[in-house]
Amino acid sequence: MAQSLSRSARSRSQAVTAKKMKKAATAATTNEVTHIPPQERCALVLQGGGALGAYQGGVYKQLAAHGVLPDWVAGISIGAINAALIAGSPPAQRVARLQEFWQLVSSTLRMPGAAHVTSAREALNEASASHGMLFGVPGFFAPRFPPAPFQPRGTLEAISYYDTAPLRETLERLVEFDRINEGGMRLSVGAVNVRSGNFAYFDSCHQRIDARHIMASGALPPGFAPVEIDGEHYWDGGLVSNTPLQYVLDQPGERHRVVFQVDLFAATGDLPTTLAEVTEREKDIRFSSRTRLNTTQGLDRLAMAEAARRLLEKLPAALRTDPDALALARLRCAHAVDVVHLIYRSKHYETQSKDYEFSRVSVQEHWAAGQADMARTLQDPRWTQRPRRDHGVHVFDLASDNPTVKERAA
Repeated sequence: MAQSLSRSARSRSQAVTAKKMKKAATAATTNEVTHIPPQERCALVLQGGGALGAYQGGVYKQLAAHGVLPDWVAGISIGAINAALIAGSPPAQRVARLQEFWQLVSSTLRMPGAAHVTSAREALNEASASHGMLFGVPGFFAPRFPPAPFQPRGTLEAISYYDTAPLRETLERLVEFDRINEGGMRLSVGAVNVRSGNFAYFDSCHQRIDARHIMASGALPPGFAPVEIDGEHYWDGGLVSNTPLQYVLDQPGERHRVVFQVDLFAATGDLPTTLAEVTEREKDIRFSSRTRLNTTQGLDRLAMAEAARRLLEKLPAALRTDPDALALARLRCAHAVDVVHLIYRSKHYETQSKDYEFSRVSVQEHWAAGQADMARTLQDPRWTQRPRRDHGVHVFDLASDNPTVKERAA
């Protein structure tokens, strides 16, 4: 009985959310312009999350419709793939390239009309996820044959279930790596060194980027094999940090920064009522908590650096050469930072397989949700009328059920 009531409440909540999404998506068809002044640097930060990454495509489409063109995009795992598609395409073709990728990876299994019947949706999603596990995803990965246990020990084929050669072909076809390496839009993707366990960023400002760097960022074991780059092997960056926000905040710069952070796992959720819901909730907490920790630490470091700057200004000249004062002065203090936070929130019929369930209907829903959330945020007066400050960190979470604007203070 309790389980039935819980599902009923969640269903009503989803219906209200769907109406809001439809209204926002209708508003999203207008080509309004949200100005990011030239003195502000605009970055798009994309979290990992597999099939949920279509949400980020919708977010970018709405940003572009409003004339918001980031000059820096950073991503991990599926976020790295989306980031490469954006940075490696002419501005007028970025949305089309994103759409082409997501249509490709969702082209195998077309769901029947019953997919729109809520009561049948959970079973259909599970069937779609199982189909992907057994037969692979077009343009992304294919099962190895013979399977990994029958491959020669010590080979990459022996330590991964799937072959990602299709992904390499897709990236080389859809992403113009010469464009990335010419320095138009900065691209940064994160991965983990398998041998040392250390996190690494591949940044177009410091090195040439090719398909290997994007594939390394999304090489999640044991599904995918590590990718070799310059004699070292790398796995999915999400093993250490599922968001590149801290890396973006740590980079030196003298301009006001606007950072759109797009996450795919929500920290909050209902108490599970089944073992399947336990698995889903555990995954949400595991990935969102890692992101939340990195976000909190990064923003706190900026707030502390700002506090140190204010303190140094109050010191008499005789104390400003004190070793401790000089140490404080070395803390990197960027100009003001505005972080716009968007988080995909699961439908009540989605399960723990939601990040590897690539059906066309699910991908379309994720895309529409991203577009609606971004439209709602960009039209919110708390964003459009925000004051421009020279210092400080402000976090805008305007697409949630409880919209907030928070100032991070030391």
